[in-house]
Amino acid sequence: MKTIEERLKEHKQVLNMEQAPSELEGRLRNALASVPDKKKKKNRALIWVVSSAAALLLIAGSYQYPAFAYIGSKLLNTVELNSLSFAEVADHGYGQTINKSITLPDGTVITLDGVIADDNALSVYYSIDRQSGSVYGDNYSTRYSVDRIQGFLTDSTLRSGGGNHNSDQTHFDGVGKFEPVSPFTRTLTVTFSAILDNGKRAIYPIRFKYEANKAMKSIIKQDISNSVPVDQGRVYYDSITASPTATIVKGHYEMDDGEYPRFPAETKLYVNETEVKYSVMRGSNPAGFEIEYDVLPTDKIDSIELVLKSFPGYQKLDTPISLAAPSDKSIKAGNEKLWIRSVNKTETGYDIVIAGKQFTFLKTDNLAVQAGGQKVPVAKISSSSPWDLKNGNILWEQTYSFNTSDKPEYLLLDGFDYIKTYNKTIPIPVDTKK
Repeated sequence: MKTIEERLKEHKQVLNMEQAPSELEGRLRNALASVPDKKKKKNRALIWVVSSAAALLLIAGSYQYPAFAYIGSKLLNTVELNSLSFAEVADHGYGQTINKSITLPDGTVITLDGVIADDNALSVYYSIDRQSGSVYGDNYSTRYSVDRIQGFLTDSTLRSGGGNHNSDQTHFDGVGKFEPVSPFTRTLTVTFSAILDNGKRAIYPIRFKYEANKAMKSIIKQDISNSVPVDQGRVYYDSITASPTATIVKGHYEMDDGEYPRFPAETKLYVNETEVKYSVMRGSNPAGFEIEYDVLPTDKIDSIELVLKSFPGYQKLDTPISLAAPSDKSIKAGNEKLWIRSVNKTETGYDIVIAGKQFTFLKTDNLAVQAGGQKVPVAKISSSSPWDLKNGNILWEQTYSFNTSDKPEYLLLDGFDYIKTYNKTIPIPVDTKK
């Protein structure tokens, strides 16, 4: 689509971003590899961001919002909505202006500038001004926060947030994105908080009259009710809601073991054969998920497609793997590859180093070797460590120890979990007559 006026581009600012430490990938992989099958469900809940289902949206459909004129050149994309001050957004007819302030004991002023509401979220725009001669310092991003929104049939939690401070760090423009609020509420309370000089956190609520008639209607809101079969269950896509602030696809998993999958589905969204940028995925109990994408790139929709790119798969192995000639060359294991790097004699038996792609995990319940005519189970498994192939690729290896005096001849393996490529497309019907 065409972007909004060139003047807005000049005001775009890059959101503050945090980069994960370089060693996080290895630590995460080791933690996932060590999760017993019976305990995956509880551990996965810690990894996923759990979000409450907005059940009240079911009754909100009867509430009639005023008509909203969607002009292609006026649709704001996610970056623009998150990086501009509310005054700039309001200049283009979006949202409800609030302009209510509260002064903290140290002279800091927090101002609720305005809100933008639709079926996908309620975005809170606020600003913070430090007292004269005082700056935020290095902890400005953690000292102040916007925490929640409450009102009639509403208790909305923060999904994400960001913002920018000015050059002398005395003024901060922020935006927080929350769960949608009930269209029936008439008064909302936004709770801000700040860490005081004594280290304690203080709460500062700002109450305002919510004008639901200024909420923006969705561009597309429809059921999908379609699914894709995977190795150990099905991935269901339930609905899509495209609003002026985001595009959200909701779905759920139905796995054979009744548990959450170890990794979420990688799903691409295409509009008019153009990919819409992925933003974030959230999990919800008991087995739901919610994928947020950017705003649709155009107001003229000819086609919408979801593509399940990849999902955890299981490769069953019925044939023993020969250990006669270990090397750094791969061996075929079903549709994937494994690397038997070495078989070495130790004081207690033999160590076998096996490598695989990232997020490939051998099933260890019945993992064993055939040695001297006997089946010898694995005695010890090391943590994963990276193996750099020096060609831009990194594999992950583990050492498997077996207590046997006879040299192992075959690796006996039931199978392994891995990230499987599916590339399954789900077309979403579009009413092109609109």
